[in-house]
Order: sequence, then structure tokens, then C-alpha cells
Amino acid sequence: MECRMDGRTAIVTGGSLGLGRAMAMEFAKSGANVAIVARGQDALNEAKAEIEAAASTKIGAYSCDMCDPAAIKSMYDSVVSDLGAVDVVVNNAGTSRRGAFLEITDELWREDLELKLFGAIRLIRLAFPGMTERKWGRIINVLNVGAKAPSAGGAPTAVSRAAGMALTKVLAGEGAPHNVLVNAMLVGLIESDQHYQRHLKSGSNQSLEEFYAEMGKAVPMGR
Repeated sequence: MECRMDGRTAIVTGGSLGLGRAMAMEFAKSGANVAIVARGQDALNEAKAEIEAAASTKIGAYSCDMCDPAAIKSMYDSVVSDLGAVDVVVNNAGTSRRGAFLEITDELWREDLELKLFGAIRLIRLAFPGMTERKWGRIINVLNVGAKAPSAGGAPTAVSRAAGMALTKVLAGEGAPHNVLVNAMLVGLIESDQHYQRHLKSGSNQSLEEFYAEMGKAVPMGR
């Protein structure tokens, strides 16, 4: 079944790489104008060029620190001015951060919650009123499986993702009467730039394929 998004505008944070980039590509191919948001301008420019080559809709690339409330507001206003009213928000900013509980400082806790929870809250707060007024909106919070099944050493990310799950449930109830649908994606192990960078930093002699195979042993299907 083909799902068309003609005339819609979507914002995808963490949209320059990995899953976010792939989602932005699919929105554009389905007819939506898409704003990809990330911090690194070079990666944004590369993603924008790739998506524009595959789709005929308007694509905007916006460098934004999702920990900065003023920057989020400025980015959002620019998206509305450039691409139109926002119909879809994908909150995908942030990578997994893990560590032993006693090694996680207050600063690390704050950084993780600012990016993954409060960044999403602030962006949704800007988009939600227009969605409810127009009686159409879609919000997708990209979390991970740690939101429901956290493991030892999984903080602070597991905690911020669990909070994201609660936020999703609250907003789903408030948005549904206005045809604003709010869902969470709980992502497991996938090939991504995040894991590629982790492999590089590990200094391991394993190939990337061997690295993924080793990680896959923790998955019931072994991959």
C-alpha cells in the first residue's frame, strides 16, 4: 500500500545520517516537503543533495543544537517560512550513551535529558497547536528498546528513552481527539553511523561485519 504525503511538511531531527536520513528520504519520495535537522552542516548538505536527487519536493537543511531552546524556535520558524506549516515531526536526535551508574555525572544526565527529552518536548510544543487546529498531525518519537527493557549499564539513555515513552503516551491521548497521532519507534540493533563510529573508536581488529555479528549475538535471532 502506497502512503502519499503530498502537500505535507515534515521535520526530521537527526536527519543527516542513518535512520533519520532514511526516513527523510521516504517522506520526500512520498511527496512531502522535508526539513532535515542536525548539528553538522557538511552531513546536512550531503543528505540534502542525496534526497533532492531522488525526489521532486522541497528539501531544507537546518543546522540546530537541539539542546538550545532559542535555536529550536529559530529553526522551526525558518522551516515554516521556507516549507509551510509543519504536519509531521520526527524526533530522532541523539545517540546512545551508556555507562556504569556511579560514573555518570550530573552534567552527563542533564546533557542526555536536554537532547533526547527536552529537545523533543520543545519542538512538539511548537508544532502541536497548529496540528490540532488543522485536525491533522503525526508525531514520531524515535526511541530504543531500552525504553521498555533497560539493561545494566544502560543509563542515562535508557532513562531518557523511558521518559520519551511516557511523553508519547501522554501526547497520544491528548492528540487523538484532534486527529494528531503520536507514536514511538523502539529501535533495536540496526546498521547505523552510530555503530560505525563505535567500531572505529574501539580500536578492534575486527572487521565491521564481524563487529555487527558479535553485537548480534545478544539478539534472540542472533543477528
